[in-house]
Amino acid sequence: MPQLECVPNVSEGRDGALIDAFARAIADAGAQLLDVHADPDHNRSVFTFLGPAETAERAALALSRAVVQTLDLRVHRGGHPRFGVVDVIPFVPLQGASMRDAVRSAHRLGAALAADLHLPVFYFGAAAIRPERAELPAIRAGQFEGLAARMAAAAGSPDAGPLRPHPSAGAVAIGARGVLIAFNAVLDTRDLEVARAIARAIRASSGGLPEVRAIGVCLPSRGRVQVSMNLLAYHRTGVPVVMDAVDREATSRGVTVLEFELVGCAPADAFQRVDRSRVRCTAGQLLEPALFDRGPT
Repeated sequence: MPQLECVPNVSEGRDGALIDAFARAIADAGAQLLDVHADPDHNRSVFTFLGPAETAERAALALSRAVVQTLDLRVHRGGHPRFGVVDVIPFVPLQGASMRDAVRSAHRLGAALAADLHLPVFYFGAAAIRPERAELPAIRAGQFEGLAARMAAAAGSPDAGPLRPHPSAGAVAIGARGVLIAFNAVLDTRDLEVARAIARAIRASSGGLPEVRAIGVCLPSRGRVQVSMNLLAYHRTGVPVVMDAVDREATSRGVTVLEFELVGCAPADAFQRVDRSRVRCTAGQLLEPALFDRGPT
């Protein structure tokens, strides 16, 4: 049976009991929960689960209900950009599934969240209805604090749901995309500008590595800073290339990369030529490449 991966990002990374409850909502809905990554400095958790389309949608809806009933973005503080308590929900086609399947799931879930939870919904990636919303950073610009003003502008209306932000839950970005590897580099410095400079040097939007996004983030709990990255096409710009580039940029600024970190799951072949002793990840986060053999487009 065709499988979809779903990777919701939730704006809570500090309360272990809440994070466990959100994970149970996914499992109770019948999805296969693969990984939960909670970061107290980002104040964000990433849940990775699999299932047939109907199951993946049901689990994402159950998670969203639990989160919207519990969290309040008006009191949320963290290092990662966000505009919703359920900030982003991407669907990824896996074994036997097509990108069309992922798009259909994104749109069905969006309609459900708009109707059941009164959330404004913005579609991104292959599910985008408006071309200018294909890229997630464009949707989330201004974060929760600027959301009401953006939605009040002429081109700011959501793709589904209310025309104003949910007072405590904000909005949600729902999309369909290919494999994305979320990958961080922790530096031996507290200087946020160093992390930001390295991020500018390596990200595609600044003329750096193709298909790489990067930002600099403070990690107060560790007394460090981090380069937080998304690798959008690891077959084009691989993990070893990214690690070498970050090492090189860090060295040129007189700092060292203490460790790299995988967030969520990734195809195992992306780490074949990587010194795993430098990367914080578990064997369970590395999935068989055959799982990512998609069906027709």
